[in-house]
Amino acid sequence: MDLDIPGDKRLAAAVVMREGRVLLVRRSETERFLPRVWGVPCGKLEPGESSRDGVLRELKEETGLLGEVVRKVGESSFVSEYRGHEIKNWQDNFLVKPLSRHITLPEPDQAYAWLSPADLDSVDIDEYNLDIVRQALTGF
Repeated sequence: MDLDIPGDKRLAAAVVMREGRVLLVRRSETERFLPRVWGVPCGKLEPGESSRDGVLRELKEETGLLGEVVRKVGESSFVSEYRGHEIKNWQDNFLVKPLSRHITLPEPDQAYAWLSPADLDSVDIDEYNLDIVRQALTGF
């Protein structure tokens, strides 16, 4: 077995809502995965990190926002490829309340938007991210 091949990956995604609007962030054109696509803040968990802690860390790293987990809204999974090997990605999805307002994006070509649920299709959001947002909107 090749020790450089990672096993299953754990991720966490934040559906940040404020005043009935959802925060979407456009990925940088330099991203390897889905460049320039709009989505919710999401990322890989660190070894031993809980998904609740990881989603708040990723939110801060990707947007500069501090947040509070309101509730877990669901789970998602997808298969990716790494050096010719399939990797299963498991993701916990959370509804997050922002505790700060100033957004700072890591790359200059990124953008963000606060969109009403009816306006989500006004940006290039993929079905995977749209499903995550729908999970959070269930029950509102």
